[in-house]
Amino acid sequence: MRKQSGGEAFRITGARQGLSADVRGRQRRYVISMAVRTVAVVLTAVLWNIERPVAIAMLVLGIALPYIAVVIANAGRENAPSLPSTFVAPPTRPMLNAGHTEPVPEPRGTDASDARSDRS
Repeated sequence: MRKQSGGEAFRITGARQGLSADVRGRQRRYVISMAVRTVAVVLTAVLWNIERPVAIAMLVLGIALPYIAVVIANAGRENAPSLPSTFVAPPTRPMLNAGHTEPVPEPRGTDASDARSDRS
């Protein structure tokens, strides 16, 4: 067995995901948001003469969503704030107090009946 030095230990859960996984995730978010935009534009055309306020809301969503999707997709690689810290603190050993003594328990087998029999 190998003895460990007193150095710091690394947590693997604190590591960022790989670059390919990060790019794949950003591409997926962008494709999903563009699919939502496509649905919004189609709904704008379908609902224009039926439900004009809903059609206008879909039109605004269809216009604003590409900008929002690009900003989200290009946000880059950042550490998630919920991840634990990278280093694990070494465990501390409790110190013994020199002046503290525990009370000595009474020996077993002594009870009130034994004390009465000694007096008689």
